[in-house]
Amino acid sequence: MLRFLRSHILLCTAVSFFNLGAHAADKTAQAKTLTGQLAFTDAAHESPGTRRHLTAADLPGPAPDQSVDNGPSVVARPGNAWPIAPKGFKVDLYATGLDNPRLLRTAPNGDLFLAESESGKIRVFRGVGSDGKPQQAAVFATGLHQPFGIAFYPAGPDPKWVYIGDTDGIVRFPYQNGDLKARGAQSALAELPGGGRLRGGGHWTRDLIFSKDGTKLLASVGSHSNVDDSDTHPEEFHRADVLQFTTEGKFVKVYAWGLRNCVGEAINPITGELWCSTNERDGLGNNLVPDYVTHVQEGGFYGWPWFFMGGPSGGKQDPRHPGKHPELQARVITPDILVNPHFASLEMFFYQGSQFPAEFKGDGFAAEHGSWNRAQRAGYEVIRLPMKDGHATGEYEDFLTGFVTPDGKVWGRPVGVAEAKDGSLFVSDDGSHSIWHVTYAGK
Repeated sequence: MLRFLRSHILLCTAVSFFNLGAHAADKTAQAKTLTGQLAFTDAAHESPGTRRHLTAADLPGPAPDQSVDNGPSVVARPGNAWPIAPKGFKVDLYATGLDNPRLLRTAPNGDLFLAESESGKIRVFRGVGSDGKPQQAAVFATGLHQPFGIAFYPAGPDPKWVYIGDTDGIVRFPYQNGDLKARGAQSALAELPGGGRLRGGGHWTRDLIFSKDGTKLLASVGSHSNVDDSDTHPEEFHRADVLQFTTEGKFVKVYAWGLRNCVGEAINPITGELWCSTNERDGLGNNLVPDYVTHVQEGGFYGWPWFFMGGPSGGKQDPRHPGKHPELQARVITPDILVNPHFASLEMFFYQGSQFPAEFKGDGFAAEHGSWNRAQRAGYEVIRLPMKDGHATGEYEDFLTGFVTPDGKVWGRPVGVAEAKDGSLFVSDDGSHSIWHVTYAGK
């Protein structure tokens, strides 16, 4: 599978701080989109500038005999290893020594908020010094329950609250611009189902986002299982869903359902639509089922657990649920952007800055944490999501790679992506316990 690219990847791995001279083939890669079976990839063949376009028609049939447990044993970052960005971009190590750095969100004043999920902390970083490090860093809040989602409310330059998606509920802290520490105790607004690994099992991340008009609080809750029948497993109630609340935390309805694990939420600034970066199911083969990034239709059904993405006729039946819910098959929505299977797609956002080249404006970015249920490692990168007038083209593009060594050892795992106030990009990495800072330095 595209083995001719391996020597190119080996060469690029040796590049460290500045990527201006690397990737001589970038223009060629950007001019060509890999489609069909060529769009399937692994970490050894991910290269900044390479575009891929997978469709439901490209998917193989189920092959559960291929299912493997190939999770990474993360190693310390080798001395010559550094994230690889496209030509013209510079990558700096912003912060390291962090404890399980996960989702990132930028406050209206430019401060960078980070969820340290396992330790139950929210950290905040301010500015970039001449050494590339934060000018200030502080612990904003402690004592949380596997926090992940972070949202500022109301929208605009002067929010009054920071909302946090704990694994078991939604809480908020009073906030004013510039607060490095919460100015008051947390208030519990709503309970969320499941409660995570320590409190019920299954997917534990809970992201939060407000609708564009500020009237809806949308919380994503992943499934308890890989593919349990939610008809007969009460622990799946209100899971694999996006739940809608009022801004004060009153439950309103299930906004969308059948999304196995919607980890990263974002609002498309052009269309106002909710978007979601989703982990699909495992156990059906190396190249099934693709993870995805998509706009989320209100009331929409995305297939889990009985179906997965199909084509014009609807969803494809999961062989572990033969004959179940035929009335739902035609309702299955095929996502906008299929990324490679088992990528573990996490946080996403839409780029609105002007530091990157003009063609980046309006495009999405998403962090791909990396596979475990695949014979050849895949993911472990940040991808770009090309948009046209606010709508996906269906392609995705490798943007930040290099987190896997040529011999397959994993040293970095992207989780969070956020845009700085100056239009640069921050990436959290819970493999190397770091935050990376990506700036554009080309012409």
